[in-house]
Amino acid sequence: MLDLNNRLEPCSICKHEYTTIHLESTSGWEIHVCASCVEATKYNFIWMCLNCGKIYIRPKSLVIKNINDYELRKAYARCANMQIIQGLDMCMECDPDRLFNSMNVMKIEAQC
Repeated sequence: MLDLNNRLEPCSICKHEYTTIHLESTSGWEIHVCASCVEATKYNFIWMCLNCGKIYIRPKSLVIKNINDYELRKAYARCANMQIIQGLDMCMECDPDRLFNSMNVMKIEAQC
């Protein structure tokens, strides 16, 4: 839910501008987004790690071009005209071993 309040907070994406526009992604985790970062979502995919707060920004055309999985490419191509910021449960910077272990568990479960 988009919420407007009266206090200025730094943008969670660029960390330079201050904004009152925010939303709550998970319980207690507010994401503040300034107008220029919202504008950047027209041309870029933006991912935010909900564990450490690190931001990943990649051009939409480059991401779609480099995806090998057909279904995933199709899904991202459908999102190319949307302005979205995606949340990641964790990123490679947080705990690479944990990420790879969870991917192995997911593969085992998918085979059952």
